[in-house]
Amino acid sequence: MENVLISGLQQGLIYGFMALGVLLTFCLLGFPDLTVEGTFPLGAAITAKAMVEGGDPLLAVLLGAVAGALAGAATGLMHTRLKVNNILAGILTTSAIYTVMLRSMGRPNTSLLGYEDFYTQVLSLCGIAEGKFSFVATQIAVIVILAVMVVAVRLLLGWFLRTDLGLTIRAAGNNEKMLSALGVDVNQTKMLTLVLANFLVGLSGALACQMQGFADVGMGIGVLVAAIASVILGQMLFGRQSLSRLLTGVLLGSILYRALLALGLRLNLPAEDFKLVTALLVLLALTMPKFQLRKTKKRMFAAKTRRGNNHGEVYLEAGAEHHD
Repeated sequence: MENVLISGLQQGLIYGFMALGVLLTFCLLGFPDLTVEGTFPLGAAITAKAMVEGGDPLLAVLLGAVAGALAGAATGLMHTRLKVNNILAGILTTSAIYTVMLRSMGRPNTSLLGYEDFYTQVLSLCGIAEGKFSFVATQIAVIVILAVMVVAVRLLLGWFLRTDLGLTIRAAGNNEKMLSALGVDVNQTKMLTLVLANFLVGLSGALACQMQGFADVGMGIGVLVAAIASVILGQMLFGRQSLSRLLTGVLLGSILYRALLALGLRLNLPAEDFKLVTALLVLLALTMPKFQLRKTKKRMFAAKTRRGNNHGEVYLEAGAEHHD
């Protein structure tokens, strides 16, 4: 159980960056960005290539995140300048990314075994040399490093979304036409959001590949649904009454989701069923509010009908008494 908790925390924190990126596009901007399934493995591929070429692990992570930002910019340019449908723009970018990954790595996957990774480098800088401490202590130290990074990004993102530019992004998701009528460049707002969101997704892919010890062109399959599941789970459990609760809830939702996956593997559940179960859970979470709203409307209509019938009976009784 200890290993399940450690694995869930590590994976949840790493994928938390991607969940924040998906929150920016899908929830706040209202832009269904399918680039995520290409951006995540692209960040991993660029990071792996830089490390194999002898690059610094920290610089390799940064390059992976920047590659993700460029992919988001490509989707944004197609949508805002070439007027391509937002969903189709994401699909086209993801298709192009597949070739970019194969060209950069020269093969479908790249192993990072034997190379110093980002976590080993940071632990060394903190005085935690490999082999000096137990495996569990080292993994807990990695969790602390990831937690510090996630909290820093969470605070910066919370600050940014309260600035004028951040409020513009949130307003664009609520009412794009009104924002355009006020003279705001909505296309520039979309571009900035897509770049920022995919930077976070690329960062998540870069950190994930160094944690797993390899990069693969198929790493992005299903990650978008998993990220949406984390966002929905966070909103359901922690609410979205305020921006702070929303951002924190998404991160906690990512941790909880990955912990549940790790627990499922621990219980020997079939790993090939996880994506189907995730898709069904997301579908259930998306449809439940509609069913609840429909039931609420039916109850309100029934109550209104009963009140109308009661008033009618009163009027009939009053009329009968007056006639007598």
